[in-house]
Amino acid sequence: MQKRRGPTWTPKSDDYMQVWQEQNPWHVDGGVPAVWARPVERPLAQALWSRLLHDEPRRYQLVLGPRRVGKTTVLYQTVARLLAAGITARRVWWLRLDHPLFLRVRLDELVRAVVKSSRATRGEPAFLFLDELSYAEDWELWLKTFYDEAWPVRVVGSSSSTAALRKGRGESGVGRWEERDLAPCLFTEYLSLCGEPCALPVATSLPETLAACIEANPPLERLAPLRRRFSLTGGFPELLLDQPTAVADETTVLLRSQRTLRDDALERAIYKDIPQVFQIHDPLLLERLLYVLAGQVTGVLSPSSLCAELDGLSQPTFDRYLSYLERAYLVFTLPNYSGNESTIQKRGRKLYFVDGAVRNAALQRGLAPLTDPAEMGLLFENLVAGHLHALSQQSQVRIHYWRDKDAEVDLVYDHPQTPLAFEVGFSRKHNRRWLHAFVEKFPRFRGGAYLVSPESSIPREPAASADGVGSLPLDLLLLAAGSCAEGELRRGLGGEDRASVREERGP
Repeated sequence: MQKRRGPTWTPKSDDYMQVWQEQNPWHVDGGVPAVWARPVERPLAQALWSRLLHDEPRRYQLVLGPRRVGKTTVLYQTVARLLAAGITARRVWWLRLDHPLFLRVRLDELVRAVVKSSRATRGEPAFLFLDELSYAEDWELWLKTFYDEAWPVRVVGSSSSTAALRKGRGESGVGRWEERDLAPCLFTEYLSLCGEPCALPVATSLPETLAACIEANPPLERLAPLRRRFSLTGGFPELLLDQPTAVADETTVLLRSQRTLRDDALERAIYKDIPQVFQIHDPLLLERLLYVLAGQVTGVLSPSSLCAELDGLSQPTFDRYLSYLERAYLVFTLPNYSGNESTIQKRGRKLYFVDGAVRNAALQRGLAPLTDPAEMGLLFENLVAGHLHALSQQSQVRIHYWRDKDAEVDLVYDHPQTPLAFEVGFSRKHNRRWLHAFVEKFPRFRGGAYLVSPESSIPREPAASADGVGSLPLDLLLLAAGSCAEGELRRGLGGEDRASVREERGP
């Protein structure tokens, strides 16, 4: 957290006014520069503007996600949407709070100046975009003040230091702001970016969507090379939009992706974001932990073994550092499914990376994923887990894995009415015995167990299979989970009911 130093500045300062004008060019020409708001929008950008416009119930919005995931672009696209909807430019304000000038000014002074300059009222509030929010001193207390005292502003905040937002929100945010998780692109988004969208029948839940997709059996053969490229280079929009499309460039794209993610997503999080927030004095140890974790992706964590490998690291420190990596959106863990809530947290956790390409960058894997089937198998399972995790963030349906002695099922989607279990194999001939053992132990999953494989095959419902285990092409599950995650996001933002709104009819 940056501390305010020296005297505050006033809106009459020429330097201060110049920065405001540079950060808000639409006040002069009425539009957002195209280089800031790309024409290709992620689902959050397509719906967030409507949530701000209607603000029912009244809440501020915080956009959370890892570095390089496109948070700032989403906010600029939201500004463009608001202007297109008829909001006058003087009511839309952008403040990049890591600017050296703004570091010297209290957040309430900046917002008070915006309210005055925009002539905001409760009937015509200012739309205030606070980029790099965590750089403002006591940001969570000021947002609480603005909300409780009904300042005439509607606020959107974001930060590359998402760990800071997660730490600082505390009790202040309850009932005052909503968190919007922006994960790396899912496969559905990637196909849209490539101009290769795949239409699917989408229902209100993943089980219903899978049933509809299996019945429709859409052609998927053309998606295999796109999915391979996506799994290798990751779901970070800037990398996806700027990469060449020729298959011959696959090596170049992979190495470029690893270098960029290591420099920007990993090293900045480990050596800047996390130490800044949690006062870590040995970030090198944090990097070593991430390296060791990357070597155990999709595996069940053994804290004692990991601590020994890291020169006697204590388990409390291990648990704390792992939580920092999770808060920085680098990894996530899943608990073992037991069917009994009181015992779920007492067993080992399974580790995944938010994006498999980040794992490759952490290990500096180079070209190994291109030729090593075991590497690709890990990436495929991580890909499925990442999509289900993104869906879980929107739907609040919990995800687990299951292990009992030697038996293991990769992923358990604990939907309250129609739960699902997935085993991810490299071939459709992958052994299904552990799925059978799981269903036998937990009969509520009968009719919901699937083997998932990258091989092209005819999707089949469990009830239509001789052994009661269904078959799913990997691409079909990715598309279904991605489409459901987008649908849940739109419902959460009210986007489905408001997508046709183009003019403001009054707050």
